[in-house]
Amino acid sequence: MIYQPAPDQSQPAPNPETSRYFMGLALKMAETAAQRGEVPAGAVIFDASGQILAQTHNQVIELKDPTAHAEILAIRAAAQTIGNYRLAGLTLVSTLEPCPMCLMAAIHARLLAVHYGAPEPKWGAAGSLLDLQSLSGLNHRLEIQGGVLAEPCARLIQAFFQSRRPKGPGH
Repeated sequence: MIYQPAPDQSQPAPNPETSRYFMGLALKMAETAAQRGEVPAGAVIFDASGQILAQTHNQVIELKDPTAHAEILAIRAAAQTIGNYRLAGLTLVSTLEPCPMCLMAAIHARLLAVHYGAPEPKWGAAGSLLDLQSLSGLNHRLEIQGGVLAEPCARLIQAFFQSRRPKGPGH
């Protein structure tokens, strides 16, 4: 199948309702990651017409690959789907604020937008820890929107890490 992008690549990023729909799918991917013992992060990439080009979850442990974050895997899959390393006009939805590696990959891929759910204070590169878009000299800017279904995204990650903490006194 040859991917045909939406004719107008200069369209504005998706509206909040669209982002919430795709975040729901990303949350399902994150739940899959949690069930497999991976940090529960999920990502979906879609085009202006709403066609899903990639949906995946963290697979760092499964693939024994420190770069196998949901966002990176989704970017790779979308690039393969469309047959191009430039993902102009596409939007990435991620359950967690992207880390520096993932956000720079999104910028390099020329994504239209990145929408994320929960902030990530320890690794977030969209304003929590770092604000990579504020760097001068970048030749591409994308729309970043945080807080899309933030509560369920945060609950999932919090529950995952709480389940791994030692229980009871003395632990």
